[in-house]
Amino acid sequence: MDAQTVLTTTRSVRRKLDFDREVPQEVLDDCLRIAQQAPAAGSMAAQFRWLLVRDAELKAKIAAYNRETAEAAWAQYGHLVEERALTSAQHLVRNLERVPVLAIPCMIGRPPADAFSQSAYFGSAYPAIWSFQLALRDRGLGSSICGYHLQDHEADVAKLLGIPDDVMQISLLAVACTTQRDFRAAARPDIEDITYLDTWDSPLSRG
Repeated sequence: MDAQTVLTTTRSVRRKLDFDREVPQEVLDDCLRIAQQAPAAGSMAAQFRWLLVRDAELKAKIAAYNRETAEAAWAQYGHLVEERALTSAQHLVRNLERVPVLAIPCMIGRPPADAFSQSAYFGSAYPAIWSFQLALRDRGLGSSICGYHLQDHEADVAKLLGIPDDVMQISLLAVACTTQRDFRAAARPDIEDITYLDTWDSPLSRG
């Protein structure tokens, strides 16, 4: 699969995750090695960690925490979400314990308070997360970020998994083989409508 195809067809896969197929550890290892090469801010690369959860009982407890927060959010804000996107999210959250692997990217050290440092902190984590997702796609696997538990239950999941207090869970990714491989590029706004030149009042679409 060429780079452009991987970059334009890596979707957030929810309804097409295969809950029954095994995810080989050697494939995950390869994807994590690729993620290690993602750009990071200075020493931040050394602070990044992954926790892979395969144990059924642990996954069930994590899934329950996610569902509690997600269901409450949908009850309050679900009417604001496109029906297709909401149905897709609900399918994943309500079946999260069936996903073969839950991957939790972490950073040693809690998030800093100022915007500049936060940019370096989170900006050093998400390139690795995205590289991991791209590598999974290239190998016929799918993934979706599903970190609802971080809203109310980060500490509960940390206690469950033995994560130290000074370690921040950045997100949670559901990882599985997919029931199809032919994902396509998604509809997105034209760059002329979302790009500005030099100042905010000079969109590309003017010229």
